[in-house]
Amino acid sequence: MEQRELEGGCPLWLIQRPGPEILSAKLWLRGGSSADPSGQRGAAQLLAGVLSRGCGALSGDALADLVEGRGAGLRCEASEDGTLLSLKCASEDAPLLLPLLLQMVSTPWLVEDQIALERQLNLQTLQRQKEDPFQVAHDQLRHQLYGAGAYGHDPLGVESDLERIGAEQLQQQAHQLGQMGAVMVLAGRIPHAVNGLLLEGVEQQRWLCSAPPRAPGPKGLKQSSLRSSRDDTEQLVMMLGTTTTPLGTREALALRLLHCHLGIGMSSRLFIALREEHGLAYDVGVHYPARLGDAPFVFHLSSSSDRAREACDELLNEWMRLLETPLSADEMALALAKFRGQEALGRQTGSQLADRHALVLGHGLPFDFADRSLREAAELTPHDLHAAAVKLLSQPSLSLCGPASAIAAAEAVWSTHPLNR
Repeated sequence: MEQRELEGGCPLWLIQRPGPEILSAKLWLRGGSSADPSGQRGAAQLLAGVLSRGCGALSGDALADLVEGRGAGLRCEASEDGTLLSLKCASEDAPLLLPLLLQMVSTPWLVEDQIALERQLNLQTLQRQKEDPFQVAHDQLRHQLYGAGAYGHDPLGVESDLERIGAEQLQQQAHQLGQMGAVMVLAGRIPHAVNGLLLEGVEQQRWLCSAPPRAPGPKGLKQSSLRSSRDDTEQLVMMLGTTTTPLGTREALALRLLHCHLGIGMSSRLFIALREEHGLAYDVGVHYPARLGDAPFVFHLSSSSDRAREACDELLNEWMRLLETPLSADEMALALAKFRGQEALGRQTGSQLADRHALVLGHGLPFDFADRSLREAAELTPHDLHAAAVKLLSQPSLSLCGPASAIAAAEAVWSTHPLNR
């Protein structure tokens, strides 16, 4: 591993890996949909989509021909906390393709017809999401947990805002890329003089940045609530969750181990209790993403509508169990083994390594954060996990989507369950 800095201030991390002649490059820009301006929800993702539609001296067609003609992959997408540009190519093609990364953020082609095309694609995706009960329940819960806050909308945006975003707004957004911090990570067979390759065709005075700082992210709402949406299907989707804490805290690590215990693999607590023992779940799991701010911790369950009452009761019971009963020694050992296994699986390829390190560095955390987390996780006890659960998970909200009869049954359970009281 080697750390450098590009002209203009962007940190550059190089991870040389033997093996196939492949290079993976990740450019992580702090911002994302949580930084969407007021009235422009969806601007970060719209800009991300347009960045790959022409840059520097290359039109959209010429850019696509260059990348695809080399069998390479180039994508750009926005998440809640950042925008990620990813390049994967043969090492011998790096001199041609690496310059594209900084050209895309410093000299993008923001052409009206391409913006309109990307906007229409995003609007169509938002429309399709309205027809998916799982997505409806997820979007409901997002609003329950974050309201109108920075995490309160899908990165794709909101239709009414997205329809109004044009070239002028995106130009303003493009000028701000990197101002909140940026980092680049390369992994694989890295060519010599890589700094020069990356800066080729870029006027550095147009793109100045620094390492992303360790700064507090968006907050969540610390309150319990219930919301439901009717959908004429044969199943009920339930999402039970709350806001917690940012990536990098000791309590976040405790929740990561709880996530492994509850939702990783066929030996997980929720899979065994709700699917194997009770036969209640078409699908069950835990959602716990890495966030710069208050991350959501969510149970999700899809069950047949005629068993809605039992399914909701058992889901709430499992959450209640977290608050009342620490893990056993065997459960703790299995959770730790799963955590280590997940870490190992996430380091198999150069692309995975670059992706993970870009995320960690983009959150203002140290390069060796994953290794530190492995050591610190081994020091946690069942009491530590239970204390984190009691502190952070005591006020969950419930989101429902399904037929009216199933919703009524689940709401009745929620209204009388001890967890809600």
